Amino acid sequence: MQVILKGFQWIHKAQYLLISSIYELESQAIDILKSKFSIPIYTFGPTIPCISPKNDLKPNLNNSYIEWLDSQPIGSVLYISQGSFLSASSEQIDEIAKALRESNVRFLWIARNEASRLKQICGNMGLVLEWCDQLRVLSHSSIGGFWSHCGWNSTKESVISGVPLLTFPIGLDQPFNSKMIVEDWKVGLRVKENVNGDVLIKKSEIVKLVCEFMDLDSEVTKGIRERSGKLIKICCDAIGDGGSADVDLKAFIGDIIINFSKSTHA
Repeated sequence: MQVILKGFQWIHKAQYLLISSIYELESQAIDILKSKFSIPIYTFGPTIPCISPKNDLKPNLNNSYIEWLDSQPIGSVLYISQGSFLSASSEQIDEIAKALRESNVRFLWIARNEASRLKQICGNMGLVLEWCDQLRVLSHSSIGGFWSHCGWNSTKESVISGVPLLTFPIGLDQPFNSKMIVEDWKVGLRVKENVNGDVLIKKSEIVKLVCEFMDLDSEVTKGIRERSGKLIKICCDAIGDGGSADVDLKAFIGDIIINFSKSTHA
């Protein structure tokens, strides 16, 4: 919270406030900001590149994980990434790994510094890698869920891809994003309820949650998956012609042109 508040200390020097989000997803927060500040506030969409299954893969990268995803059933793979800035404890990571082995759920886990060690624990139902093209993975039809630290970029990519989330926030803005995902948008479930304190989530709890979450016929997650699909439409409508992000972006450009014209004729 202190980091966020510190950022707003400089806003009195700004001419505009640009928000990398979609108004329909955060209308309440954006309306509050508009009531507090006199400068124009624009939302210009998630700023995520368009991904098509037909796009050529980058030739210089190892894309064997995409080939593996191609071979998996639709919606069957849990993608796991805890980000690169903050991390869970080694003990917690081990509990997650043992839970994956016991659950028999297909998975793709990005574990930057521990991939080789975790491969020994997780079993053979999935892949543990140092890196992947996250947006391409989330856009793949075999991905049925995203275990996420709830960083804002990851949250946006998941929403625009229509992938439900298991939230495991650690700090900074992540708890707020988790709250939006679970309580406001209702497109995810919490793995970690209490962010304050180092509470260990046991293997048995994780197994139960992951198995239920990845069951496409589960009554608990059917509504979550339906709402995830609706969010895609909201995002596409917003960035399309005449949508909220399109209108705001054009208004921002218009303001820049007007102010530039005024300054040159002053």
